[in-house]
Amino acid sequence: MKIAIASDHGGVNIREEIKSLMEEMGLEYEDFGCECGTSVDYPDYAVPVAEKVASGEFDRGILICGTGIGMSISANKVKGIRCALVHDVFSAKATREHNDSNMLAMGERVIGPGLAREIAKTWLGTEFEGGRHANRVGKITAYEDKQ
Repeated sequence: MKIAIASDHGGVNIREEIKSLMEEMGLEYEDFGCECGTSVDYPDYAVPVAEKVASGEFDRGILICGTGIGMSISANKVKGIRCALVHDVFSAKATREHNDSNMLAMGERVIGPGLAREIAKTWLGTEFEGGRHANRVGKITAYEDKQ
């Protein structure tokens, strides 16, 4: 599995935690920034990562900002992206099993590094169940294809 990861200025610390986790898990990843402590615009990081996931260049993507909200909204504008904003382990598992989410967004100002690691570990290690859920995800894709 190949993962794209990025953050804005509000998610730099948790991004480093998640990179460390992925190294421990033996996952291939690429970091798309930001490398700053000053304010930047989250769409400048979310959209390019989402495009890389949507194109198939990366299997999944992880985005972190202050709340995760701006990153998830931006990523979900890209066709083919199902970015879930998650701040608990149960939702991390459910969004993979039921929604086949291909991107995860988290908020550094909402959760701490320990919980962020557990969420990411669960999300990265959970497979899509398919079955009745595949039909539901298919409806999202069908609607998107009409746009």
